[in-house]
This record gives sequence, structure tokens and C-alpha cells, in this order.
Amino acid sequence: MLISTTARHCDLDPEVRLFAQQRLEKLQRFARDIQEARLIVSTEKYRHTAEITLRLKHHEMVSREQSNDSRVAIDLAAGRLEQQLRRLKEKRIERKRAGRGAAERAGNGADAGSGAGAGDEDLDLAPDAEE
Repeated sequence: MLISTTARHCDLDPEVRLFAQQRLEKLQRFARDIQEARLIVSTEKYRHTAEITLRLKHHEMVSREQSNDSRVAIDLAAGRLEQQLRRLKEKRIERKRAGRGAAERAGNGADAGSGAGAGDEDLDLAPDAEE
């Protein structure tokens, strides 16, 4: 994953850049198809804004957070992206489960037809019990 960091109207300490890089690398456990991460940190008076854009194979996710400290803003934005990636991962897993379940249901549908024949045999036994 390629991580690019930009600072607007401020300078980022090497420690903050390292923190941001480590925090963004943790996001790879939720999606293996992250191709690029862009971090833009800007400062206006006392507000630090962190905007993180993730480019995945078929998606692009953006998170923007503000705080009094750039490190906190980066952490909040990464946390928001983590939630988005968890939702995306759950959607992907549910889609796979639904696809697998549909195939099994189709197989059970064929068994249900033979089960109806078994039900007919039960009906045949009922008159024998009356005699």
C-alpha cells in the first residue's frame, strides 16, 4: 500500500508521520485490496484537520476529522475509516454467505420433492391403521 502524506499550512513532525503511517497500515487487516492511502493534514488557527482517502480495488473511501491536535485528528479519521472498512468487509462476507446458502437451498429443493413422496407413504399407512 502506497501512503502519501501532505501537510498544508503546517509542518508535521517525523513522529506524527510515523504514527500516521503505522495507523494506516493497520487498516489492511480489514481489506486486502487497499491500493493507496492519502493523508492531508491542514491547520487553521488552532484547528487541525485530517483527511484520509483510501483507494481500494472498486471503492474509494474518505474520512475527515478535526481536533486541537493533529495526532488526535489523524487517529479519529483513521477510526472512522476503520468503521467503514468493517461495514464493507461484513457486506462482502454476507454476500458470500448468501451465495453459498442459495446453492444449498437449491439442493434442498430437490430433496424436498423426494420428501413429498415420503409424505405420501405416511398417508398410505394411515388407512392400514384403521383396518
